[in-house]
Amino acid sequence: MKKIFILSCFCIFAGIFFSGSEGHAQQLPQFSQYIFNGLNINPAYAGYKGAPYLQSSYRSQWSGFPGAPKTFSLSADLSANEGTMGFGASLLSDKLGPASTFSALLTYAYRLQMGYDSFLSVGVSGGVSEYAIDGTMFSPDEYNDPDIPEGKVNTFTPNLNTGVFFHTSRFYAGLSMFNLIGKKALEKESISLAYHDMHYYFTAGAMIFISDDVQFKPSVLIKEAKGSPTNYDINGMLLLMERLWLGASYRSNLGNGSESLQENLNNRNSIAAIVEIFATKQLRIGYSYDHNVNILSNLRNNSHEISVGYYIIPRDVRVHNPRWF
Repeated sequence: MKKIFILSCFCIFAGIFFSGSEGHAQQLPQFSQYIFNGLNINPAYAGYKGAPYLQSSYRSQWSGFPGAPKTFSLSADLSANEGTMGFGASLLSDKLGPASTFSALLTYAYRLQMGYDSFLSVGVSGGVSEYAIDGTMFSPDEYNDPDIPEGKVNTFTPNLNTGVFFHTSRFYAGLSMFNLIGKKALEKESISLAYHDMHYYFTAGAMIFISDDVQFKPSVLIKEAKGSPTNYDINGMLLLMERLWLGASYRSNLGNGSESLQENLNNRNSIAAIVEIFATKQLRIGYSYDHNVNILSNLRNNSHEISVGYYIIPRDVRVHNPRWF
């Protein structure tokens, strides 16, 4: 049975790779609008916004393609003890054909003031992840194949992540590590369902003042995972009247995970258009559209992503020291 599952997962992931994925089979899900919710990639971000905050995102990748990835996240965080501590909780569900992943995490962060306008946070999150395969979604050549389960097969593993986050009112940088534990627990299972490899994230960005009503936010994300190409995102966002965000993102990789492929298949280039608006003082709504620009762009559909953020306590639209990261 183990060989069947390994082969099945390999076929799924390989098919997605050759359709030009901007990710990789062994990488955690990634949102184009991660720049509006750092908790997804760094536990030290918990409590950064100050006010209690709810965030949810839904991503439909390669819309219309059979078995295409669909990812949903829900998170909440708040600060306490005069902003020196942050607490958070998050849920993540990712489905890819017959394979699915679900994780639940609790987060704690401690914030130190390094200067008049500079802060350093250290955070940790822990919880559990479930990896599963639904045997009813396979189409075997023979009926009653003993190597294909009649229903869902799943396994659980503990999860631990950590990170640091430095910020001022105009600059930020963060470094985090995900999946620090749990891989060995999965290797002991009789089935091979998971790709619970360690991930590294580096983020940095700035807020550049242009005028009273226009500001520019450039940022970068670098993601590294064992056995996968090094992915990077370059983003540029304009903030208009402190209510409307308009921008774009470019995603590619360094190609060091698939040297055996020709160069034009290694590149996973995509661009995304992003719009975010504060519909009210408490409600933020965002949408992004990803378009692939590599050699295989005509062989698959594009991706859509919706995000919603909600401040439990009303947010003043114009404040002396807004936290835009």
